[in-house]
Amino acid sequence: MVNFHLISLFPEVVEEYTKHSLLGRATKENKIKLNTYNPRDYTKDKLKRVDNKPYGGGPGMVLEAEPVLKAAQKAKGRKKDVEIIFFTPSGKPWTNKEAKKLAKKKHIIMIAGHYEGVDDRVRQILKAKSYSVGDFITTGGELPAMVVIDTVARQVSGVLGKRESLEENRVASPKVYTRPASLKWKGRSYNVPEVLLSGNHKEIEAWRKKQIKTQN
Repeated sequence: MVNFHLISLFPEVVEEYTKHSLLGRATKENKIKLNTYNPRDYTKDKLKRVDNKPYGGGPGMVLEAEPVLKAAQKAKGRKKDVEIIFFTPSGKPWTNKEAKKLAKKKHIIMIAGHYEGVDDRVRQILKAKSYSVGDFITTGGELPAMVVIDTVARQVSGVLGKRESLEENRVASPKVYTRPASLKWKGRSYNVPEVLLSGNHKEIEAWRKKQIKTQN
């Protein structure tokens, strides 16, 4: 089982996502598990405030280090085989290769930032690996966390049912079709490519490879 530990101000967003479809089934079958920790539960502030103005000036607020570190400490405990991830636009690009590596870990702690980000001393103290899920900026770290959970979970044995379901293990065309072979829509016919109906696996394989090249 891969245990995901999410440190987030809005854990319910990710919790809801993992309740459905393949991830929901994987959770019920104890192939993956999501644990959440809200920094607000680890602050001494009476109003549960966990953010403050950035040193050096600038807009927005920054998540304070101490409540995030306490949440991470709770998540880590005395566990072994733990990987800690820190989301930032300047981090290492997240790839399927990284997902395969992390799927071998027993515990993955993810720090989901908000506002202007998390005090960088958190990353330094925890020796967290910085990742970016794309050349864009999201409003919070929950979406990147969901990307990581989804892509790592796919690599866990049994989550997809069959190993062949992993697209990276076969030639998977960006174009897929299902029944009917001829679709009638607003007076026009849209047909499945003949080669896919031929039963000739060699030609089908060649067609799929061609579609990948055309897509790129």
